[in-house]
Amino acid sequence: MTQEKLSEAQWREKLSPEEFNICRCSATEAPFTGKYVDCKTAGVYHCKCCAAALFNSDTKYDSGSGWPSFWQPINESAIKEISDLSLAMPRVEVTCANCAAHLGHVFTDGPQPTGLRYCINSAALELHAL
Repeated sequence: MTQEKLSEAQWREKLSPEEFNICRCSATEAPFTGKYVDCKTAGVYHCKCCAAALFNSDTKYDSGSGWPSFWQPINESAIKEISDLSLAMPRVEVTCANCAAHLGHVFTDGPQPTGLRYCINSAALELHAL
């Protein structure tokens, strides 16, 4: 069974209440509260739901936004970008390409070389340290 085929009850069993609300219901953790906001450990950040590799620590930077921020995903096929019109301003939602878990949003105010800021919830990630 693939991860995206899990029932709501199975996701609730697998994830903490906070992880479920963020990853499966598109919630957002409060800024500056996530465990990876200030993390400097080298490694690869994986999806909390399906363990797919998403971001490398060498693309993580301090954006001052209160969420872990990366200037690019580990590869183009790791994530999916979806237009998000749920608030007054249009945004681009970032999900795991493998299991459709909500990760956060991407903005165009990041550093070079991409100019992108992938603003990701810590609760949607699991760091595998090198």
